[in-house]
Amino acid sequence: MVIEQIYTGCLAQGAYYIESEGESVIIDPLREVQPYLDKAEKQGSKIKYILETHFHADFVSGHVELSKKTNAPIVFGPTAKPSFEAIIATDGQVLEVGKVKIKVLHTPGHTMESSCFLLIDENGKDYALFSGDTLFIGDVGRPDLAQKSDLTIYDLAGYLFDSLRNKVMTLANDVLVYPAHGAGSACGKNMSKETFDTLGNQKMFNYALRANMSREEFIKEVTDGLELVPPPYYFPQNVMMNKSGAKDLSLVLKDAQPLSVQAFEAAANETGALIIDTRKADIFKEGFIPNSINIGISGDFAPWVGTLVTDIKQPLLLVVEDDNLNEAITRLSRVGYDNVIGYLEDGFQSWVEAGKEIDIIQSISAEDFALKFKESEGKLMVKDVRKPTEYMAEHIEEAMNIPLANLSKNMVEFSKSEPNYIHCAGGYRSMIACSILKARGFDNIVDVAGGFAQIAKTDIPKTDFVCQSKMK
Repeated sequence: MVIEQIYTGCLAQGAYYIESEGESVIIDPLREVQPYLDKAEKQGSKIKYILETHFHADFVSGHVELSKKTNAPIVFGPTAKPSFEAIIATDGQVLEVGKVKIKVLHTPGHTMESSCFLLIDENGKDYALFSGDTLFIGDVGRPDLAQKSDLTIYDLAGYLFDSLRNKVMTLANDVLVYPAHGAGSACGKNMSKETFDTLGNQKMFNYALRANMSREEFIKEVTDGLELVPPPYYFPQNVMMNKSGAKDLSLVLKDAQPLSVQAFEAAANETGALIIDTRKADIFKEGFIPNSINIGISGDFAPWVGTLVTDIKQPLLLVVEDDNLNEAITRLSRVGYDNVIGYLEDGFQSWVEAGKEIDIIQSISAEDFALKFKESEGKLMVKDVRKPTEYMAEHIEEAMNIPLANLSKNMVEFSKSEPNYIHCAGGYRSMIACSILKARGFDNIVDVAGGFAQIAKTDIPKTDFVCQSKMK
């Protein structure tokens, strides 16, 4: 028996390859399916089933394309209603793969079709639980991501309580837990950086699995704070793509065309395409195409595109270094942004050599920022674009929290006359914010390089209590 977790850090997502006696299954595959095909071929195994724990919201799955290429059936848990042919398993149904068995456990709560897959080894022992978004390491799935229905998030949280108590916590403590996500995913609130654990450890340390927890306490704790971190706009659109099946990734990669400077400029003007510059923040700030938005490929690129670009069909133009081109398009496709109409041939340097207008972002060090802060007696316009939880933990006195995800709704909070000093934790999100503000006509934007990590080393006054009037 072989179990392999195929973890993709930029999405904090875990897919799984399980093999026994020349037969294999893939659980929750990403959109690019070739790695799974290559793995099966290398191992000399035949993919027998493609298992989906639920209709994913945070990424586009490759289940339909993988099924087409292997003839392996797609398996969902009870109540799933895809628009393509699939096995809709019953609760407790057992699938045989070589000498092992996989038992379907219907665990509604995160969504109503959510299911876990229990791997039973050659000796008939419960060995591992592939828990999807039902149970994470240190957390459980959010109950506010399901498609709209008559059920409230409190109803779904109640279902999740029952699923965990009746289907998951009854399993032996030595059963391994392999979730669909780890820290960084928006599908939970407080996931661990660990990507697997024993169920026994989770019963001890996961707040949602406390033995003495009442149903009411569970619902309150699981739903608490969800309003502070709303799900990204692309989530429901990804669900629909996963229900209907997405376009083959190979076709998406072919759609993006190399464009000369003149053609790139014409495309931007004629199509209303959004220009996304994927270079690193410290390079972008030194010069960029006016009105372009910096979302660096080196960070949480696709999730931030999905959070900030509200229309999944928005035409996109990319400024990207050649060796990152396929990576950028692939990452965008993972979250359903397939409409990349072109990219600047030969990158930003070709724009400079053509003598085209460029813009810059003013940036200062944390030390220089601290001096200005003192000279102003704390009266600078400081905007902290970190998450509310980060701000609550510690922040600069007098700084206003405007999370990057909420930036567009809070433009009125930025001054048109005084300098706006923007920071995040390390500089990635603040440069995104600065580029958006620049594109919206704010020319008095100053990025604090290194973010709060560097600011914390200065003697600027800080506080760790929440000042509600300074959060947006």
